[in-house]
Amino acid sequence: MTVEIFLVTLVGAMAIGVPVAFSLIVCGLALMLYMGIFDSQIVALKLIEGADNFQLLALPFFLLAGELMNAGGLSKRIIAFAISLVGHLHGGLGYVAICAAVIMAALSGSAAADTAALAGILIPMMRAANYNIPRSAGLIASGGIIAPVIPPSGGFIVFGVAANVSITQLFLGGIFPGLLMAFSLIFAWAFVARRDKVQTFPRQTWVQRARAFRDGIFALFMPAIILGCIKFGWATPTEAAVFAAVYALFVGMFVYRELKPRELYGVFLMAAKTSAAVMFLVAAALISAWLITQANIPAELGSLLEGFEDSPRLMMFVMMLLVIAVGTALDFTPTVLILTPILMPIVRKVGINEVYFGVLFIMNNAIGLITPPVGIVLNVVSSVARVPMSAVMRGVVPFFLAQSAVLFFLVLLPEWVIAPLNFLRDRITFGEMLARMFGF
Repeated sequence: MTVEIFLVTLVGAMAIGVPVAFSLIVCGLALMLYMGIFDSQIVALKLIEGADNFQLLALPFFLLAGELMNAGGLSKRIIAFAISLVGHLHGGLGYVAICAAVIMAALSGSAAADTAALAGILIPMMRAANYNIPRSAGLIASGGIIAPVIPPSGGFIVFGVAANVSITQLFLGGIFPGLLMAFSLIFAWAFVARRDKVQTFPRQTWVQRARAFRDGIFALFMPAIILGCIKFGWATPTEAAVFAAVYALFVGMFVYRELKPRELYGVFLMAAKTSAAVMFLVAAALISAWLITQANIPAELGSLLEGFEDSPRLMMFVMMLLVIAVGTALDFTPTVLILTPILMPIVRKVGINEVYFGVLFIMNNAIGLITPPVGIVLNVVSSVARVPMSAVMRGVVPFFLAQSAVLFFLVLLPEWVIAPLNFLRDRITFGEMLARMFGF
């Protein structure tokens, strides 16, 4: 009965237009009333406890770093460097979008912000070069969702706090799967754009490429600095987030000189609004998470899935299908916060590697950002590119299928996540990593 109350109150509240954060609180209150443990002090205490976490400080600072990066000119220099490398290829601007998406993902970790920046710069160029705009918008949206998978990722921070899993290990574990997502887009784009008659950029000389690299060197080195500090233990993810924000501010104001003092208020205000919304969601979700545990909902769900307990791989497959279904109706952060306390006890009981599950769970939720009807990234690219939503939905299909194929490939071959993670943590050699991945 508790599962039914949980689902009915949560879905019902959202169906009548209650914001997700308040829907989570309503859901928690309904469970408290049903179990006879209603106490308003518990609600207040859990709200405070949900936001009172040092690791969550990384979220607002990475969001601020992303806003400063876009306002300070780092984004357009990354795109200019990518154009110098692959702009001359057939469909070159598509490859530029993918390369730039990967680099920007390692800067901000925000799918919506990266997509808006890429679409704002590349869509006018693609339109002038006679590209299929709905398909191009779909590609940019699919490139944008790499951001929650490649560190620094706000999704990993939220999941790590909610599931009590090492955020550093999640960051390292997301690097290789995020790159696989990018490679899948390259193959999909090469296939769908092979017959398009589009204009290409002139092939640039190595001198011109070196000049583009020099112009963007401060932006291009930022991911290496952040990940290097985390990997070698010189900084926690939270400390690295602070450094990223300060670095982006310094480069934008004093190196590229495109970020003016009068613009800072707007940049900080936008980052504060986004951070406040996410933090309130996290705080509200802790009430539901605590009551989910008290109501023993994971055990009830586990009893429904007990037929799959003998096969961790099959259990992963079923859970990924569940996340896909939920992701079509909910945005990224609410899905993470609602499903994490429900699924993690099952993950631990079955013996699935927690970091491996977290990486695929976040990847699945990222793909949910381009699935209708919610699909926030689809809405962003539709608005920025001025393309009807229905056209973007058609254009994104081949790239959605390519990234979904990567997700289920990793469900079948968990060592393709675990072995690179162990290599990055210096627990195995490069040769041992390849041997585990390819089974020899």
